[in-house]
Amino acid sequence: MHPHVVDVFQQLDEARLKLRAAVDTVPAPLRGKRPGDDRWSVNEILEHLSLVEQRFAGLIAMRIAEAAQSDVGVEQETRDPFPTRLRQMFADRANRRSAPEAVHPTGSLGDEAAWAAVERARVMTRDIVSAADGLALSRIVHNHPVFGTLSVYQLVELIANHEVRHSKQIAGIGEEFV
Repeated sequence: MHPHVVDVFQQLDEARLKLRAAVDTVPAPLRGKRPGDDRWSVNEILEHLSLVEQRFAGLIAMRIAEAAQSDVGVEQETRDPFPTRLRQMFADRANRRSAPEAVHPTGSLGDEAAWAAVERARVMTRDIVSAADGLALSRIVHNHPVFGTLSVYQLVELIANHEVRHSKQIAGIGEEFV
């Protein structure tokens, strides 16, 4: 596996460990309970994470398929770092963000189903990127209306940073419920 892919997969793995640890701070019977009227429950956050990751995995797959048709070549470039402004945006929990309606949770998933949804989304992301291992993923980009132009590697890092952001949110819920 190319070292760039290994690196972004490691970021996904670290983000998932943080998410699992945060979820585990909330007793299972409370994971479906909203901590406030205008806030999502742990299960809803997990559902949201799965929806977001599925959408980004789809974008990644689409961009890779387009690039493969134009013979993008093999990876020979350095990997641009994840943009500092995005890293700071995801780290800033003081400013709440409004998710697009398409990635709002339905609230219909229980504890086990919500976790299974995030796991399925992760498998999807890893499978798509693994299948393109060796291609010049640093040259395959997507122009996102909010986040700007990001390479495949940066899109994967965005998924990891988004998950860490919500891990902190879940940890905060755990503190409120204790």
